[in-house]
Amino acid sequence: MSTTGYQATFDELGTPLRDVTFVVVDLETTGTRAAEGGITEIGAVKVRGGERLGEFQSLVNPGRPVPAFVARLTGITNAMVATAPDLEKVLPSFLEFAHGSVLVAHNAPFDVGFLKAACERLDYPWPGFPVVDTVPLARKVVTRDEAPNHKLATLARLFRAEVAPDHRALSDARATVDVLHALFDRLGPMGITHLEDLRTAADPVPPEVRAKRHLADGLPQEPGVYLFKGPDDEVLYVGTSTNIHKRVRSYFTAAEKRRRVTEMVRIAERVTPVVCATPLEAQVRELRLIAEHEPRYNRRSKHPERAVWVRLTDEPYPRLSVVRDTASGIAHIGPFGASRAAKEAVAALHDALPLRQCTARIARVPRQPGSPCALAGMGRCSAPCVATEPDQAYDDVSAAARAVLAGDPSPVVTALSARIARLAAQERFEEAGEVTRRLRTFVHGAQRAQRLEPLARCPELVAARPAGLAGAPGMPGGWEVVVVRHGRLAGTAVSAPGQDPLELVAAVRATAEAVAPPVAPAPASHPEEADLLLGWLDQPGVRLVVVDGELTCPVRGAAAHADLAWAADRVREQVAMPDHANRADGSVPHQPLEGGGGTDGVELVERVEVRLREPGLVDEVTEQARVPQERERVGPL
Repeated sequence: MSTTGYQATFDELGTPLRDVTFVVVDLETTGTRAAEGGITEIGAVKVRGGERLGEFQSLVNPGRPVPAFVARLTGITNAMVATAPDLEKVLPSFLEFAHGSVLVAHNAPFDVGFLKAACERLDYPWPGFPVVDTVPLARKVVTRDEAPNHKLATLARLFRAEVAPDHRALSDARATVDVLHALFDRLGPMGITHLEDLRTAADPVPPEVRAKRHLADGLPQEPGVYLFKGPDDEVLYVGTSTNIHKRVRSYFTAAEKRRRVTEMVRIAERVTPVVCATPLEAQVRELRLIAEHEPRYNRRSKHPERAVWVRLTDEPYPRLSVVRDTASGIAHIGPFGASRAAKEAVAALHDALPLRQCTARIARVPRQPGSPCALAGMGRCSAPCVATEPDQAYDDVSAAARAVLAGDPSPVVTALSARIARLAAQERFEEAGEVTRRLRTFVHGAQRAQRLEPLARCPELVAARPAGLAGAPGMPGGWEVVVVRHGRLAGTAVSAPGQDPLELVAAVRATAEAVAPPVAPAPASHPEEADLLLGWLDQPGVRLVVVDGELTCPVRGAAAHADLAWAADRVREQVAMPDHANRADGSVPHQPLEGGGGTDGVELVERVEVRLREPGLVDEVTEQARVPQERERVGPL
C-alpha cells in the first residue's frame, strides 16, 4: 500500500473495513511506461461492505497507435479506440466516480502511475487517494503451496472469482473485487479489521509483535508520555510523543527497526499513558520518569547522578578536580555526561595554563621542600612544592584559571588555537584532531555552565509564547505559559483563544511546584531538563513575563567560541604563512596570557587539540562578532 499527495493518514481515518468505500480500478494501456504509453480503457467497480455500489467503464482514445502485441493481448484494436472519447473527457468522469474513496488495484503502482501521469499532462491536481495494492496483501496470506504465483488470474482461480480476468479493464476490476474480499477474510483473523491496519498488513513484522497491537487501543491522541510495562509492573521503556496513540502503534509495524525495542515489545504487557498539557511538559516528564525507573531499554538519561563537573580545589595552591557535586562560591564548568569528557576538558586547561597536576595537598609554605617533578622541568608548573616562601607566580596562574572558569575562556581558546595552527601547518592532522576534541569539550562544558548558572539562580521565571503557531500546541489566539524555578519546570498550561493570559499566568504561578534553591551552577533538576527549558526559551516568539532575580550571561562568554571560529581563523592564517615566518625549529613564539589579571610573567603552553577534519571547522566558519551583546527579552504579552 502507498499514499501520495496531501491526505488524511490511515491512523486518522481509523475506519472499519466494512465502512470504507473502495474503488477497484484497472487500466489497459499501450505500453508499460506511464510517461510514454497511453490509456486505452478504464474500468472500475465501487464497493462498500461487500455490496457493489456502481461500475465505471470506458474505452479511451490514446492519441497514438495501439501496438500489435497489445491488441493481441487485450483485444483492443485501433479501430475500437478510434471513435472513443479522448482522455481529457474520460478522466474527469473517473475522478468524480472515485471521489472520497480508497483506490484498490492489483499491482497498484502500474495503474496509479498512469492515472497520476494523466492528471499531470491534463493539469489536474492528483486527489491523493489512499491506495491499497492487493499484490503484497496476497503475498502475506497466500503461500506457494496454494498458488505458484500471485498474478490476478492465479488468485482469481484460487478464490473462485465470479468473473475470470481477460485483460479487459472492467472484467479485471470485477475479478479484483472478489480477490480483495477473499484477502479480507484471511486478514481478519490476523487482527487486520480497520483501514489503518492495511498500511502495515504486508510488513515483515513477527507475529508475536503484531499480536501486541491491541496495547495501543484506547490510548489518547494527545501529547504526553507512554510507559511500556512488563511482568510485575516493571517499566521497560519510556517515550514521548505529540500523539501517544499514533506513536505506540508504530512499535508494532515494520517502521520499528531497533532490535532492543522489538525485544521489549515482545515482553511488554501494557502501556500506560501520561497526558501532558504541552510537548515541553511531555519531554520533561520523560526525563524524570527515566531517571526514576531506570528502564533497561532506555539508553539515555538514566543516571543523572553520574554527571560530573570541573572546578579548582579549595587549597593554598589549587588544582583542577573532577567532582560530582557543586560548591558555593567556586567557578565550575560542566556538567559533563562522563568522567572521560571532563578529563579531556581538564587536559585542555592544563595545555594552556601551567596548573599543578599532582594530587598532594601543599601547604602555603612547605616545612620541607619537595622535589620538582617533570612538569616543572618542562616549564609547565611553577613547582610550589619546592617554594620556601609563598609562590606568587602560582597565585597568578590560579587567578587566571578562575577567570577562565568563571567567564572568559579566550586564553585557553587562543593558546590551543595556536597549537592547532602549528600542527596543521606541519601536516600533523591526527594530533591536531586530538587537540581539537579537547578544545571542543572544554568550550562545550564552559558554555553549558554559563547557560545553566543564571537559570539555576533565578527563583522564578515565567515565560509565554503564542499557541498554535510554528508547531506550538493549542489553538491560535491562546498562549502557552511556562513557570521555571531554579532551572526546574514547575508548571505549564495553555490558555484558550480569547482568554486573558495574565489570569492563566497567575493561576499557574499559584499552583506551581515549590522548588528549593540548588547550589549553582547545578540546576534543581536533571541537567538535560534545564537544557530543554533553555532551548524552549530560545525559540522564536517566547516572551519573558516575570523574572525574579537576574537572568544574564557573561558578555565575553564561551558562547562566542562555540563554533571554534577563532581556531579556524588561526589554522587558515598559519597554513597560508610562509615557512620562513616560523622559527627554525618549526614552533610558534609563546603568547602572553590574556585576561588573567597580574599575569605578565606567565606564559602559555601552546598545546591544543582541534579536529580539523570535522565539517565546518575550517571551510565553513561562521562570521560573528567577537563580543556578542546581551539581548533584552523582557516584555509584555
